[in-house]
Amino acid sequence: MSDIVIKAEHLGKRYVIGHQTAGGTTFREALVRNVRELWNKTRDLARGKPIIQGDRQEEVWALKDVGFEIKRGEAVGIIGRNGAGKSTLLKILSRITEPTEGRVTIRGRVAGLLEVGTGFHSELTGRENIYLNGTILGMTRAEIRKKFDEIVAFAEVEKYIDTPVKRYSSGMYVRLGFAVAAHRDPDILLVDEVLAVGDAQFYTKCTNKMNEIREKGTTILLVSHNMWLIQTVCERVFLIDEGRILRVGDPFPVIQDYYGLQEQAAEKDSLEEEKAVVIGFAEVRDPNGNPVKETLPDGGLVIAALYQCRQEGFRGHFFLRVTTPDGFPLYTAYSKPRTFTSGRGATEAFIPSFSLLEGEYRIWVGVCGLDKEKEKVSERMLKIDVLADPGYPDPKFGKFFNKVIWKDDGVG
Repeated sequence: MSDIVIKAEHLGKRYVIGHQTAGGTTFREALVRNVRELWNKTRDLARGKPIIQGDRQEEVWALKDVGFEIKRGEAVGIIGRNGAGKSTLLKILSRITEPTEGRVTIRGRVAGLLEVGTGFHSELTGRENIYLNGTILGMTRAEIRKKFDEIVAFAEVEKYIDTPVKRYSSGMYVRLGFAVAAHRDPDILLVDEVLAVGDAQFYTKCTNKMNEIREKGTTILLVSHNMWLIQTVCERVFLIDEGRILRVGDPFPVIQDYYGLQEQAAEKDSLEEEKAVVIGFAEVRDPNGNPVKETLPDGGLVIAALYQCRQEGFRGHFFLRVTTPDGFPLYTAYSKPRTFTSGRGATEAFIPSFSLLEGEYRIWVGVCGLDKEKEKVSERMLKIDVLADPGYPDPKFGKFFNKVIWKDDGVG
């Protein structure tokens, strides 16, 4: 019997999106546009196609000519920029949507956690949703009853198990959803970025659980922007960009290619008009203002950046995020909220002590909005090497910085 449990051949997914023609303020132009849109809707309805809003249509390929094989018990990471096609691929594998072309063969029971609250009914309690979601995933009532206590304990929702899930936080949703999916004993487990809303303790618990079920023979496909998680769980990684698989291989080299794509995308930020504020240039300097690429653990650093604001009155923060080369987050600091004015500007953040162990680190400097989802984000990635200093004591975990001071902002 073959060990191949997932095989994709020339897989493609096409979407049709609508656009409203810009301009046209006269009565004649508006009438022509509305008639064209009505005709398109009538034609699609007659042909049994989904109705697309707008008088002009465009085809977009979310996936194009994708092919791969995945063996039983293998843990595969899927990485790529937003919009690359990662989630579309998981939706095809979980049979939520059908491919436009090509085929995929799957052998075994599939369980997936693709969105917060997938398979939950908001008016039902946590207890009722365990039975509902478990049934959707193919579990019998006897199986659910047998594993019910384990699921509740793993999700840490004992106190709220008889409360309607519409009152749950997004973190509680994910804990319960992952617990049901993981305890189904699936042959294939699909996990999208939803684990990002969980806390650090549950994140670690999920990582351990994925490693545990993988050792029992479960195949795992994991989509994540957390490169530390990808390296911890996965033994092979797919890098997807613009709907195509660019590279397949061991985690570390593929992740380096991913960071290369991120840097290329950052170079194009200045051309993206939809961003309210764009970071155009950034560099690491010593306290005297000289550009540097390395520092001692107790050496102070200045992160300087130039930006352009295209939206008068935009409210947001500057931020610094420090990670290891494989994406493990170490520290994040935000400036105070501020109102941006149109035009160009500059910001500086002073780090009095960059007390990290010897090695290479990445510093991300950027700006984000005050809205909950922080949609309007622009950032630049910088690299810094921390040199060995025999006279400096090893820093304690979590003591990487004593403070970050933003110019004209005080302590962040």
